[in-house]
Amino acid sequence: MKSLQVLLVEDSRSDVRLICEAMIEIAIPIEMIVARDGVEAMDFLHRSELGEEARPDLIILDLNLPRKNGYEVLAEVKSSPGLKLIPVLVMTSSQSDDDVNQAYRLNANCYITKPSDLTEYLNVVRSIEEFWFSTATLPGSLSHGMTRGTSPRYTTGVPVFERTASRAAS
Repeated sequence: MKSLQVLLVEDSRSDVRLICEAMIEIAIPIEMIVARDGVEAMDFLHRSELGEEARPDLIILDLNLPRKNGYEVLAEVKSSPGLKLIPVLVMTSSQSDDDVNQAYRLNANCYITKPSDLTEYLNVVRSIEEFWFSTATLPGSLSHGMTRGTSPRYTTGVPVFERTASRAAS
């Protein structure tokens, strides 16, 4: 089974660690690509359009990012013919109605407010896994051997492979 590619666009190292730790328990192999800002995320996504990187199956996007904010990333992704089918989950600390409405106006597939409680945070990430990796059929998922109803249980401890979205300096 091919691993799912998840692009996590998040500048907070602690949030990256929490999300990766929560996903360790899922039975589906996941490659977590981490972009620390919006420019790095879009560079990675443009490389995926050119076939230089694997296209992510899912994007988890913070709104409050350096260099290019989450709204700009979301607008660029959803306006690109090669990227617009990738589901984008906005996961941010803002509870503002304006932020929620703006994210959906830009065609976000989901808006999640980050909980401040650790247990709730882990529960939210596990809910993302359960819905997006088990219940929903992702674009291109049939070619990955993943189908709706494939029901991973949190027992196998398949490691999450994390790497950064930026190219290594030569």
